[in-house]
Amino acid sequence: MTNVLDTLIVGAGISGLSLAHALLRKTNGTSPPEVMVTESQNRVGGNITTGSQGEFLWEEGPNSFAPTPELLELAVDVGLKEELILADRQLPRYVYWNRRLHPVPMSPPALVSSQLLSLTGKLRALVGVLGFVPPPVGSHFSRQDGEETVTQFFDRHLGSEVRRRLVQPFVSGVYAGDPDRLAARSAFARVVKMEALGGGLLAGAILSRGKQKRPAPDPRIPKTRPGELGSFRGGLQVLPETLATQLGDRIRLNWTLDRFYPSENQTYIAEFSTPEGDRQLEARTLALMTPAHVSARLLKPLQSQMAEALAEIPYPPVACVVLAYPKSALKGDLRGFGNLIPRNQGIRTLGTIWTSSLFPGRAPEGWQVLSNYIGGATDPEIGEMDEEQIVAAVHRDLRQIFLAEDVSPKVLAVHLWRRAIPQYTLGHQDRLDRIEAGLRSLPGLYLCSNYIDGVAVGDCVRRSREWGDRIHSQLQDAGKT
Repeated sequence: MTNVLDTLIVGAGISGLSLAHALLRKTNGTSPPEVMVTESQNRVGGNITTGSQGEFLWEEGPNSFAPTPELLELAVDVGLKEELILADRQLPRYVYWNRRLHPVPMSPPALVSSQLLSLTGKLRALVGVLGFVPPPVGSHFSRQDGEETVTQFFDRHLGSEVRRRLVQPFVSGVYAGDPDRLAARSAFARVVKMEALGGGLLAGAILSRGKQKRPAPDPRIPKTRPGELGSFRGGLQVLPETLATQLGDRIRLNWTLDRFYPSENQTYIAEFSTPEGDRQLEARTLALMTPAHVSARLLKPLQSQMAEALAEIPYPPVACVVLAYPKSALKGDLRGFGNLIPRNQGIRTLGTIWTSSLFPGRAPEGWQVLSNYIGGATDPEIGEMDEEQIVAAVHRDLRQIFLAEDVSPKVLAVHLWRRAIPQYTLGHQDRLDRIEAGLRSLPGLYLCSNYIDGVAVGDCVRRSREWGDRIHSQLQDAGKT
């Protein structure tokens, strides 16, 4: 060991890199804090994985991002403002139902005319939106400690038809999850808070909007509109790679954290396996930006109850399958964001992003790139299949939905994420409370990952900024910055 770090960050995904960036901005006219980021892989970015081949460009993890203020500010800070691209928000989203692609209704007039929902389903949803909703009752709520699953919450508010045809495919698209297992207050926290605020979804939405504090617009930040999705000209991986370039030698790749423990000096000693042999680092604060199961392993010797809570968070397997087809083989022109598929439609694939329709420059002329996601909590068997079997399953689904003639696809990527997206299942908030209680016995240790309060890229950036404020405050209180 040499000098003591102010902050050691374990994990160079977008969360860890954003945290390092946030901490290094807090100089207050003094020298920046001593920060180091370690990563067990030989690359930065975590689940953000951009691939390319010739004129094809695609994503194998997150496909785009909602342009949140924190994410846009980060992009501008690191010099990527001119590389930002935004998809046309007018592009429709689709749900595949009864062998047809139906546009998702995005406005009240569109909902009235939509053929995705029956008249009965629309009326039932309207009654629920207006607040005529029965209270949660039944013995199952007692067995669930008063929590509702996503299925129970939306059945009660909007009816089973809306839940099956709109909510369930949305859950598949965001979490690759099972609405019968996910906790509504964790997976749909904002919607549940709206209900609590107004007694119904419409009243709650109106009241919560009135309570929102809108900061003064930053002239540096590009203006965006609701419904837009963003990326970069060179793909999402441009952001973590740019952050890593600016962090320079503060990053150590191929460093695997074997264990850590508190020292007598109120610091943490971290022991790593590296290509150069075993190494030790000492830090005043330690941030684990690792998945729950990795953090559980590291914490088991120090705080067994916290480790147990972390180990209970499931991560189902999800495969991203990127296929390209000649446009001449499709039933028609694909113009839109993509489509989601409810689970009872005889289609195994969860959903498809129409990649080359969403952003320009993602495919050569005459080709259509489709990024498909398959597996998840309702289909964990995908983790036992080989690449050829997975491609065959996805191609079979696409042939039914999109293809006018049976042509073999150009396979650009098959990426099986064996532990993909953390599931906010029933009891998730209790697990987070147990984790928070355990952290009180380990001052200076921070856990900041997407199993906490949001899995999107923008959530990771927002959360890292918040944790950066907390870490900076602790270092200030200790007189270290």
